[in-house]
Amino acid sequence: MKILTFLLSISLATVLFCSSVNAQDNEASLLDIQHQWAKINYQLTGDEQDQSFQALLINIETLSDASPDSADLLIWKGIIQSSYAGVKGGLGALSLAKKAKKSLEKALAINPDALSGSAYTSLGTLYHKVPGWPLAFGDDKKAKKLLEKALAINPNGIDPNYFYGEFLFDERQYSLAKQVLETALAAPQREQRQDADEARRAEVLALMQKVDAKLSAKG
Repeated sequence: MKILTFLLSISLATVLFCSSVNAQDNEASLLDIQHQWAKINYQLTGDEQDQSFQALLINIETLSDASPDSADLLIWKGIIQSSYAGVKGGLGALSLAKKAKKSLEKALAINPDALSGSAYTSLGTLYHKVPGWPLAFGDDKKAKKLLEKALAINPNGIDPNYFYGEFLFDERQYSLAKQVLETALAAPQREQRQDADEARRAEVLALMQKVDAKLSAKG
């Protein structure tokens, strides 16, 4: 009996250790994916950007398939699919957008709070940017609800505030958009994500200029 208990303890410890190692490996791999995405999304153009997104998508699919219960990996799979959709355009973009929607919905089913609610942010942005029926699933009412859920989870984050600000700008709610974008500018910098934060901050500032121009014109 003591031997059986000892063996069970060893087996459990081995499982827990392997799970911990896998989690650490996934975290390191995901951080590398995030840095690659920032470079491809913000620094590359044309065929180089297209080919780099293709390779990155293969990498994240491999990681996600190996850990299907990882909401973090599914979120980044959705982010890369949707980013690549924006680069491709046309019918290929709609196919990728639909795949991104599925990835993000799976992530929400596993853990809606993963990565500070990033699945809500990305899914809301998809609903806002893709065409509506009959071409695709675009729906601004759903987009608004999802983006507001993202803000409820991460009210001071740069990404949820930027994308909600962009939504409000498109909806011509310029005063509210400015408030939200000011929150985005004041967002604390994320550890190990300085590259993405700097590029996103530039996007926030560019959108803020458009908002100010609209407010001045109304003025």
